[in-house]
Amino acid sequence: MLSSLIQGAGRAAKIAQDAAQLVFGWDEPAVAATAGSPSEAGGDMARAERAAPADASALLARLRSMGLRHVDALLLTTNRRTMVSIKGRMLRVHEGYLAAGNDVLTAIVAFVMARRGAGRTAAMHVIIGYARGLTEHSAPARVARTHPADEALAERLEIAHAELNEARFGGELQGVPVRVSRRMKSRLGHYSPARGGEGAEIAISQQHLKKHGWASAMETLLHEMVHQWQAETGRPLDHGTQFRKKAREVGIRPRATRAVD
Repeated sequence: MLSSLIQGAGRAAKIAQDAAQLVFGWDEPAVAATAGSPSEAGGDMARAERAAPADASALLARLRSMGLRHVDALLLTTNRRTMVSIKGRMLRVHEGYLAAGNDVLTAIVAFVMARRGAGRTAAMHVIIGYARGLTEHSAPARVARTHPADEALAERLEIAHAELNEARFGGELQGVPVRVSRRMKSRLGHYSPARGGEGAEIAISQQHLKKHGWASAMETLLHEMVHQWQAETGRPLDHGTQFRKKAREVGIRPRATRAVD
């Protein structure tokens, strides 16, 4: 269950003295970028509008083009609980926001620039809404592997992935490992995008396979493949309009509703 807290410290006349966080915890930052002059950021604006930011520097340029001011540096973090944090002239943003749409990036700017009130509250809700997708699809904290007894089943799932890719996605998806998870208790399946040197993967619950059968597991696999399609085409990982449209195109319900237990 996500929870959020906005913390402010030393609100003074200048945003340079602000300290505020959209907090779910704290980890060390992954990547840093330092801002150039406003004219340098403006020169990158056209490129930033054509493609999702690829790194911290590009994200900072995009945010500056949207009106961000009084921020000298941006750190990309891998922490799953802290989404956005501003202290002084340093902005920290979870790396998952590299794939966020302009509405979410605009909310980050509003969160940083607004001192208080409805504008900042509305921005906070947008940022947290996107965070739910990040925490759902973020890579596991520790390496998980298929149990030796389930390896044949995992191989069968990988073959099914290849067949469904050809039949439902026109062969446009990359081949990814499909793991059988004995730990997954509350979810049917899970897609983890490539991140931090680890490749993408799909996990399917062993309990789901045993309880609901192969046909139901294929629907779950397709559901996760739609998330894979989102990641590989530069879309945010969520269950929004684009997800629902693609899910219908490949022949599944937009949301999985069956419980594992």
